[in-house]
Amino acid sequence: MDFLTNLTVRGFDLLATVFIFAIGLIILAVIVMFILDATQSKDAIRHNYPVIGRFRDLFTHLGEFFRQYFFALDREEMPFNRAERDWIYKSAKGSNNTMPFGSTRNLNLVGTPIFVNVAFPRLDEEASDPPPVEFGPYTPNPYRLSSIINVSAMSYGALSKPAVQALSHGAKLAGCYLNTGEGGLAPYHLEGGCDVVFQMGTAKYGCRDDDGGLDDEKLRNIAMHQQVKMIEVKLAQGAKPGKGGILPAAKVTPEIASIRHIPVHTASISPNRHPEVDNIAELLDFVGHVRDVSRLPTGVKTVIGAYGWIDDLCDEIERRGMESAPDFITLDGGDGGTGAAPMSLMDNVGLPLKQSLPMLIDILERRGLRDRIKVIASGKLVTPAEVAWAYCAGADMVNTARGFMFSIGCIQAMKCHTNNCPTGVTTHKKHLQGGLDPKAKGPRVANYVNKMRKDVAMIAHSCGAPHARGLRRMHVRIQQADGTSVPLDQLLARARPLAPHEYTKQD
Repeated sequence: MDFLTNLTVRGFDLLATVFIFAIGLIILAVIVMFILDATQSKDAIRHNYPVIGRFRDLFTHLGEFFRQYFFALDREEMPFNRAERDWIYKSAKGSNNTMPFGSTRNLNLVGTPIFVNVAFPRLDEEASDPPPVEFGPYTPNPYRLSSIINVSAMSYGALSKPAVQALSHGAKLAGCYLNTGEGGLAPYHLEGGCDVVFQMGTAKYGCRDDDGGLDDEKLRNIAMHQQVKMIEVKLAQGAKPGKGGILPAAKVTPEIASIRHIPVHTASISPNRHPEVDNIAELLDFVGHVRDVSRLPTGVKTVIGAYGWIDDLCDEIERRGMESAPDFITLDGGDGGTGAAPMSLMDNVGLPLKQSLPMLIDILERRGLRDRIKVIASGKLVTPAEVAWAYCAGADMVNTARGFMFSIGCIQAMKCHTNNCPTGVTTHKKHLQGGLDPKAKGPRVANYVNKMRKDVAMIAHSCGAPHARGLRRMHVRIQQADGTSVPLDQLLARARPLAPHEYTKQD
């Protein structure tokens, strides 16, 4: 008994000693921080309020976390709110995502789309396959696809290896295509067996020569893969119009450097535009050359700000003939996303898709090129209502990137550019990738696509249309500031694009 008592006393003495030692270290650390803060002049808060001022940075960092999980309402967050993310999460998991009681969306906000249901809706509520869209009728290898939604451009580099693998397997299960993004064609894009659209960015990663120009032989080798169905020449993207791609040095691994043909652990910065393309004539020359070399449908991806150049493009196509036209235009909105972009461009440059998509459609219609040039809409279209709106506006097809990121686990941590993504989607750190199993996440990609198809078809059928591509502008009304709503076709008629003689053409 005395032995146990002595042992207990000694234990408490040891704990007391450790506790006192720890308190001493804490006091010493506080004194050191106080001296460092009080004597430095780089941070005024820490200088004037030593030690305590350090909590400002901590609270600022933690604020993002607390707002997302505790304080923000379901419809408040940006760029995607909790209600939107939850719909995608539940759809990807195959869970029931029906809602009780009533909508939490404020339908009175200006710009809200309200779809116009008919008195006697269609009985076929299940998703019906819309007619396929044909790309590149003048090429040796036209591409036909029915899917109403596809995986938008996300490069291997911006995304991790398991993320690309999951998207590839999921796209195959869903029967949609996967756009490579501008980082080149990686084996992981092909791994799942899905159709692939190869994006050629301004740096021509994957098909560049030693000087950064186009290497025809490398492009030809890429196009020889049976899964590669089209080539997309990237002129601009929504999050950073007028600036090339940015991949921080921390994410340029040896494998990524090899695929891109650039130095390892060096920031991957693409030119602001293709050096070969300085005007409309050179653009059509370049598109034609890429199409001739690849023998595949070839189009361009861009963002609309100034739009006089689109009429110039139509003029040049009329002079050269319909065969010279790009086979498609992928239109990204100024509200599009990316892994890394300057805030000045992300926040302020480029028209949102809700303005630019109808504008592009109307110009092509007016110039008689609407059937020749297919239009793919891209930019923050992650829910059925947004996709249905794009088809009402006139799109032939819709791409989304961030919707698919959510489907494989993205939680909008806003860490894409840091290589510290907590879910493994945008990091190359192995220990962070461990929770992203491509075999488990691939089916979630397919679930998301199938649920999107079902719900968009449900909206279309409610409006009396047979499928998504049967939706027209008269099927959706847009909420106005005075509390009324206006049919999209009437609203756009008021704000039609200027005719060529009504604007001053830019150089």
